[in-house]
Amino acid sequence: MPVATPDQYAEMLDRAKTGGFAYPAVNVSSSQTINAVLQGLTEAGSDGIIQVTTGGADYFAGHTVKNRAAGALAMARFATEVAKNYPITVALHTDHCPKPALEGFVLPLIAASEEQIKAGGEPIFQSHMWDGSAVPLDENIEIAADLLPRMKAINAILEVEIGVVGGEEDGVQHEGTNDALYTTLGDVEKVVEALGLGENGRYIAALTFGNVHGVYKPGNVKLRPELLGEIQAGLAERYGHGPKPLELVFHGGSGSTDAEIAEAVGNGVVKMNLDTDTQYAFTRSIAGTMFSNYDGVLKVDGEVGNKKIYDPRAWGKTAETAMAARVAEATRQLGSAGRSQS
Repeated sequence: MPVATPDQYAEMLDRAKTGGFAYPAVNVSSSQTINAVLQGLTEAGSDGIIQVTTGGADYFAGHTVKNRAAGALAMARFATEVAKNYPITVALHTDHCPKPALEGFVLPLIAASEEQIKAGGEPIFQSHMWDGSAVPLDENIEIAADLLPRMKAINAILEVEIGVVGGEEDGVQHEGTNDALYTTLGDVEKVVEALGLGENGRYIAALTFGNVHGVYKPGNVKLRPELLGEIQAGLAERYGHGPKPLELVFHGGSGSTDAEIAEAVGNGVVKMNLDTDTQYAFTRSIAGTMFSNYDGVLKVDGEVGNKKIYDPRAWGKTAETAMAARVAEATRQLGSAGRSQS
């Protein structure tokens, strides 16, 4: 199926919220990882979200060039074309854009979508994330309020982050030991007062409840997914809009238990980011191939090796399939498996 239209993406999020499930939003950095996501979603019968960070976009453009806007556009064009061959629906999203990266990443991409819409097309990306977690809350909200009307005009969705996700992702690093790791109801009320609840443009919110980017074992991070339910209840009491007024995003989900994921989804999470685990699945399979076939991938003792093994397509297929399996596992954890709208 083609990449989701804005209406299809809105319907995806609506279905997740009312159905009590969430979509995996998988970070990609190459055509191979895009193909792996599409394979995994198809095998699971799930729709999903393909997303790219500033670092991933730099890599798409060529690691010696680092033109992240060009890289993101190339990623979107490739994904838009190859997605037509799969019987599921995917949306395209840009992930984690901090303030210093706005001018070189999200803003040029919004402008490119504005031009495409003027020409009668659809937005290139269906959603963009503004990551204001590193600036004061008032500034975070002010920038979000400036972005939201432009996003509404191109029929795209804004993602905001309220609070701080610990750990590091693509150079955006926070210490995981302070109160900012737990978003408060008061913080979110400030956001709602400024952005509304959809009437000024649709947005989804990454609230923090102890999340940490990167690698950790279950039990090493104190997640409080019940906090999301408490915030939703507080918003519902004040503003209405049903028992779960906000559509939420779960960042830093690697290492989370099934129970923690299920509770977060039950409290309104409709999108969970997936990066560290899929990176490991991809690379682990390559390592396995290389270690198991060292005399085929290396010309040992003057031999010629085995072209069928060192051909990048051979180990590349293995890596894509391993990453696809991790994507499919995420759909089962999140409840989106077997629920494709296609």
